[in-house]
Amino acid sequence: MKSKLSKVSMFSLIAAAIILVLSLFVPWWGMKFYAPQYPEGLDIIVYPTTLAGDIEVVNGLNHYIGMKPFSNDTFPELQFMPYIIVAIAILTIIVAFLRKKSLLYGLIVTFAAAGALGIFDMYRWLKKFGTELDPAAPIDLDPFVPPIIGENTIANFVTNSYFTWGALLLGIVFLLMVFPLWKDRAK
Repeated sequence: MKSKLSKVSMFSLIAAAIILVLSLFVPWWGMKFYAPQYPEGLDIIVYPTTLAGDIEVVNGLNHYIGMKPFSNDTFPELQFMPYIIVAIAILTIIVAFLRKKSLLYGLIVTFAAAGALGIFDMYRWLKKFGTELDPAAPIDLDPFVPPIIGENTIANFVTNSYFTWGALLLGIVFLLMVFPLWKDRAK
C-alpha cells in the first residue's frame, strides 16, 4: 500500500488550506425572520468572527418573548474561531508537504470533529436562547429550539435558518482533503 501522497494530492491539500482561510471572510450561517410588520425580513448573519445583520432590531423584538439579547460578546467562540481555522489550515499545509497518508487521516478526523463540534455548539446556543425565556416577559411563549437549518414559526414570525457561502467553502475544503484518499488509493 502506497503511503506517500502524490503531488496532485499535495496541491489539493494546499488548495484546501487556502480556501479554509478565505472562509474566514464570508458568512457561514444565517437566519431570516419574516412577519407582517417585516415583510422584507430581518437578518442575523454569522461570520466565523462576528455577527452582522439586524441584531439590535431582533434583540428588541426578542425582549417581548423573554429571550436574552445576543451580541459578539455573547459568543466567545467568535473570538478564537480565526485561530482554530488558521491552525487547521497550517496543519493542512504541513500534511501537504510531508505527504504522508497516515497524517492525512488524522487531518480529516480533526477537521470532521471540529465541524461536528461547531454544529453541536450552534445547537447548544440555539437551545439556550430558545428555552431560557424570562417567565415575566410581556408575551408568554412556550420554550422552543430554532432549527440549525430549515423553517420554524414562532408567534407571528416565520424564521428560515440556512448555511451560507462559508459553509459551502468548508464542504469544498472537506472534499479537497478526502480527494487524496481516492487519488492515491492502492491499485
